[in-house]
Amino acid sequence: MRIVFVGAVEGSSIALDALIRAGRAPSLTITLPPEAAARHSDFVDISGPARAAGSAVHHTTSINAPATLEAMAAVAPDLTLVIGWSQICKQPFRDIAAKGTVGFHPAALPRLRGRAVIPWTILRQEDTTGSTLFWLDDGVDSGPIVLQRLFAVAPDETARSLYAKHTANLAEMVVQAVRLVEAGDAPRAEQDHGQASYCAKRTAEDGLIDWRSPAAAVLRLIRAVGEPYPGAFTFLNGEKVRIDAATVFDNRGRYIGLVGQVQAHTEHGFVVLCGDDQCIEVSAWTSPSGKRPPVHSKFSGGA
Repeated sequence: MRIVFVGAVEGSSIALDALIRAGRAPSLTITLPPEAAARHSDFVDISGPARAAGSAVHHTTSINAPATLEAMAAVAPDLTLVIGWSQICKQPFRDIAAKGTVGFHPAALPRLRGRAVIPWTILRQEDTTGSTLFWLDDGVDSGPIVLQRLFAVAPDETARSLYAKHTANLAEMVVQAVRLVEAGDAPRAEQDHGQASYCAKRTAEDGLIDWRSPAAAVLRLIRAVGEPYPGAFTFLNGEKVRIDAATVFDNRGRYIGLVGQVQAHTEHGFVVLCGDDQCIEVSAWTSPSGKRPPVHSKFSGGA
């Protein structure tokens, strides 16, 4: 079966590797040129592994461009897989593959359609999510479902740990879906559109910490937007400080100070006071100096 594979992120690379290992290397791989890598914080150049597996490679920044459609039509695909691509795939694109076009979404569709789904899953304190392969249609993540795996979201889930759970599912599901499509047994389970919800786009600037928030909310933001995404951040004396990991500081009421103020240094990092008089202990951070900020210095930007 001739496959066109579309993707440009870490999940795309994992899915492509799974297909190659299963003897299902695509006839054509469509991906971003390296100079457009800034479009995705989790960008991966998949052109090398694709070529090594015998796949032709087409670089594009527009999935619906005439040159892209011509490259696809030239291989006469049976199936197109869109795994990690942020543009809407219009009908001329979807109509090229004889058996249809399947996409991946890291949520339990019909819930949490849209963008930045992994951060939103954590920020909304979802207790269950799912990895979904579905047939692309005119809507946003609205097509019939091919395969879906539901699983629990851990209370301390991070963007990285949730991403890993989804990509582990994806590596197995994408091979299974190809086999089902080839056999003519691929499901087309209609979504309940009345249950749909939509996630808005997030930008790197949305990781700005508001120290007036309760400690639990600050920690949730740190977990939700961390690696492989740009991360939560604050400012100290005009310099950006990214907060990569933190936990609740288990001594409520010990420190009295200003919101966003560094209260103490610890063995692992430093303690910051949040808006509910609860502190967090920052254990991993990135700053121009690389040093712990001075005690009693005050972070700014969100407070």
